[in-house]
Formats: sequence, structure tokens, C-alpha cells
Amino acid sequence: MTPRQARDGAQLKPVPHGLLQAFRAYESALMSDDVAALDALFADSPTTLRGDAAGLIVGHEQIAAFRAARGGAPKRRIVQTHVQVIDEDHALIVAVTELDRGGRGLQTQLWARDPVRIEYAGWQVTAAHVSAPEPAFDSRIWRTVGDPLISSHTADGALSGETVAVKDLYAVAGFAVGAGSPAWLEQAPVADSHSAVVATLLDAGASVRGIARTEEFAYSLSGLNAHYGAPPNPKAPGRIPGGSSSGSATAVALGHASIGLGTDTGGSIRVPAAYQGLYGIRTTHGAVSREGLHPLAKAFDTVGWMTRSPFLLQAVGDVLLPDSPAADVDEIHLVPSLVGLASDDVATAVGDALPDAKPLAWAPSLDEWRQAFVTGQAYQAWQAHGAWLETRLDTLGEAVRGRFEMARSVTREQAAEARAVLAQARAEILDVVGDRVLAFPSASSVAPTAAEAAEVRDDTLRLTCIAGIAGLPAVSIPVRTATGLPAGLCLIAAPGRDRDLLAVAARRPAVQA
Repeated sequence: MTPRQARDGAQLKPVPHGLLQAFRAYESALMSDDVAALDALFADSPTTLRGDAAGLIVGHEQIAAFRAARGGAPKRRIVQTHVQVIDEDHALIVAVTELDRGGRGLQTQLWARDPVRIEYAGWQVTAAHVSAPEPAFDSRIWRTVGDPLISSHTADGALSGETVAVKDLYAVAGFAVGAGSPAWLEQAPVADSHSAVVATLLDAGASVRGIARTEEFAYSLSGLNAHYGAPPNPKAPGRIPGGSSSGSATAVALGHASIGLGTDTGGSIRVPAAYQGLYGIRTTHGAVSREGLHPLAKAFDTVGWMTRSPFLLQAVGDVLLPDSPAADVDEIHLVPSLVGLASDDVATAVGDALPDAKPLAWAPSLDEWRQAFVTGQAYQAWQAHGAWLETRLDTLGEAVRGRFEMARSVTREQAAEARAVLAQARAEILDVVGDRVLAFPSASSVAPTAAEAAEVRDDTLRLTCIAGIAGLPAVSIPVRTATGLPAGLCLIAAPGRDRDLLAVAARRPAVQA
């Protein structure tokens, strides 16, 4: 590293005192994961920036939270350093990095000096951008991927040119269903035919880009697969992607595929769609064939998909959904009691997206309903997988293992009591919904960090269980909070009104995140 790197006309500007020492201190702290030192070397300002391929993080507080959660940076060494001096108190440093795993990257930092600060001679980073060689295959997102993996033989179908990320619960001919579990995948048979949904999408001209990751047996809402890692969330770097259709969601959000095929039992389309700024639909229970779909809880499992565009979301519906008479939606009813379950920023974003919505007074017994839903889902999950898991619970990640251990303990009597509660809840929900379209948040918060995920799960389930209990279609429309993070506006309607909800979403592209 040379002490003179920048020209001012014919004169080289000397590198300001203490800058290179601060730069070296930053690199040392990065390699030792000294979070406190890294925080001190970044300017404590809401305008401080840190960007990479996953997105831009704004503000020292958010950057510090990202750094604390990531568990250290990839090991590397600096091979070139270039300094452009702006003035005595500002400089740009561009460094070429060489990663231990191979490949080279770039690190660009804007440094500023605060003459009042003593530490590091007053130098701090005010903006940084990091680029690193991307892995050819990101196993957090994909189980297997191709270019494409399976081609459509239809050149002029309604979905020609579109690509599908298939959640690893659907049968794809020539591959086993892995269900997010290495132990299950090891013994799973290879499918000799496509699931009904995959076959229909191929017939419509779409190709299969690859098989996308899911959480183990789709029994979670976080996207944190203990074996393969969490797919990144490009719309909210450092935060969870949402599950269990997390791989499909991330593939779409990153542009790896245009359609993310998933499932929704308790929110596994709506939550990742909300967290990643996507459009998503959970279809009416039973409206789309589940032939060839690995179950979690058959009484609640539904087919769903996510896209970046409301028009593509609707186009997929035109292919997969049964024909039904269209009904105009003149009015949307916002449910204040459900909006109140969300954090203030999400509640505000949802309300701002529907300034003309009519409020609907409704006070459902959500605590009781959520618990009955969790119990009923657990009982069915154990009926579906208990025989195989009984001696293999130790193969599961901690969080999913805990849910299956709870599921194993649910008695027939408890399941019957839950079914009775759910039957009453379903009748009430159908009566309230009637011919209305109701609106409320898709999830109770923006995407949390991994450490915060458990804190928001129950409130989110209180919202998502409503459609699950009554078998309703639900569409999540992306909105944006005041801080720029994505959230979701959920619309529900009576069973069979999927196309009506898709039409509403297609008329509201302005609210997308």
C-alpha cells in the first residue's frame, strides 16, 4: 500500500494521517469478527450505508444488527489497495480482495474524519460496498438447478418463456422429493412422473428452472433450514426469507426464476411474499390438484405461487385455477382488529395502501383459533410422518424437531377438541367474509432477524390461520414501510373467488414494494 494514491492536477495528495491505520484496523476486526470494533469504525449515523449483492442496508443500527447476526465474513486477504483523497477529512479506498475459498472481490469504502473523535484518529466509514464472487450453485436456494432443468415442449403456451422454481415438495420426474430433509431424501424414491401442477405449468409453456429449498417437511414459517442454511432475502438483507416456501421466494426475488411454486398450510406463501416484496397467492383449499405433493397437514395444505408481477401472478392463475364466473370487487373492507396485531410500521403501510377501504368491525377469537389450528395441524403432521420420524427425530433441526415432538404428544381427544373449535371458527369466518373482500396484514411484522423470528411467529399465525381454517383464497400484495422494508397486504374472499382476488392485485401495481 503506497502512501500517495491520488492526483490533484499534477500534484499527488498525501494520504491523510491515520487513514491507513484505521483501514488496517477495520480489516483486522473483520477477519476476527470483532463486532464492537467494526461498529466503532462505521459512522454512527442513520445515513451510513453498507451494500453487497444481497442489497443495501441503511443506518448504523441496521448495519450493526446485520453484522452481529451473520457470524463473521469469509476469510480473505487484501491484494491491492487504492486511495483517492478527496480532502484532508474525506477519502475513497478501493481494495481488491482474494478469498480463501477462491476468486477475487472488491471492497469500496468512503471514509470521513471527525476531528473530535480520538479513536482511529477520527476516521470512520460512511458508505461501503462489497462484491465477492458468487458461488456457481447456491445450495441455500436450490437443491438442484439447470438452464433449465426441464424444458417445456410447448413453444406458444400462455406461460412460454417463464421459469419455475419448484418447492421441494412437488414430484418432478427423474428426481426424488427431498422435503428439506437430508435423511428423507436419502431414502426417497425417484419420481417417475411430474406432480399435477408441475405438468400443467410445463404444458402451458413454462420451464422448470430447478428444485428449490424448503424447510424440513414444510413445518415452519422462518425459512431457516438447519441443514442447508437460510436462503438470502435480497429485499431485506440480514433478515430471514420467510418459510417454508423460502427457496422458491428467494429464487424469484433474485430473478433466478419468474414463478415460485410453493405451498401454503399456515402462511408459507403469504409470509415469504410479504418478507421479500413479492406477489403471492394461497389458493382455495382443494381448488388446484395436490396430486404428487408431499403433505404436511392435508386438511390445510394448498397450492400457491409467487411472482414479482401481479400480472404474471394472474396469468399463472389462468392456467392452474378452475374456470369461475368473475365478480367485480367494488369495495375492500379493512379489519382494524387484525391490523392492530401488526407492528406500527406494517399497520401504517397496510392502511396507507387502502385509503378508501371501508372498516369492518370484527373481533375473532384468534388466540383460541390459533391454538386449535396449531394442534390440528400438528396432529395431522404426525399422522402423515410419525411412522417414519418416530426413530429419526434426531435427524431434524432443533426448531422443526420441537414441533414434531409436540405433534407426537397430541392425543385423539385433543385433536377432536381442536376440530370442534375449528369447525365453529370456520362457520364464523365464512359468515363474516360472505361476499366481501377483507384486508389485513399478510404477516405481523417486516422480516425479522433470525434471533427475532420466534418473537413474531404467534402474531403472524393469528393472521395467517384465518384463511387456513376456512380454506379461503388469500393474495399477498407487497407494500413498503416508511423505512423501506417490504411488508404484505393480504386480501381474502370466499372459497372459489381466487380469480377475483388476482384481478384486484393486477389493478393495484402501484403499492408494490
